[in-house]
Amino acid sequence: MIAIVAILLIAAGVLFFSLPDADAFNIRVERIFVENDDLTSGAEIKLLEILAQSGTAFADVLTSYRVVIFVLLVFSTALLIAALVFLLTIITLNRRMSEIERAGIRVASLTINRAENTVILNGMAFRLTPAAIETLSVLAEARMDDDMLSGAEIEAMISGRRSEDCDEAAGATRIKRLRDALGNQMVSELLIKNVARRGYMLAIDKDVIRMS
Repeated sequence: MIAIVAILLIAAGVLFFSLPDADAFNIRVERIFVENDDLTSGAEIKLLEILAQSGTAFADVLTSYRVVIFVLLVFSTALLIAALVFLLTIITLNRRMSEIERAGIRVASLTINRAENTVILNGMAFRLTPAAIETLSVLAEARMDDDMLSGAEIEAMISGRRSEDCDEAAGATRIKRLRDALGNQMVSELLIKNVARRGYMLAIDKDVIRMS
């Protein structure tokens, strides 16, 4: 950032100092008046007046150039600073999201109401399907017992069959449908953890779970 600002300042200085003096043309015209006293005819005087007016116009153009260059440099510097601020903001947000993903979602309360097919998460109510409620209830009961369930075990507890007779993919499908029912991808992904080769669990404190 400091290097880019320094480059902009150096470029501004080079541009400003490379432009000729705004009064250079007028000075040359004035020298013509002083060094040529014999210019007395009407046409010659008229020509000198035109030169003088041209010098004034030239000075005005150079002044406007300096203003334009200054405005453009200020604008480019402001854009650079804004881009840097946005970049730092994005980096900060990404770091916070990474911290949240590592720590998991912080749940102060999780109430499961099977009768109404409703789950209340941190005061936010979610209306789920009966199948999704059953899946969440199984995960909640396992979390209160400090257990982790595989897909086959989830399917067995819901269907009432033995886990040996159940397919792992069936339980994974139930987890996917539960996440889809919760809607918010970040909430569902952080709430329901999938530990490779071990199974599924709720990534929350078991003391905040309430069943009704």
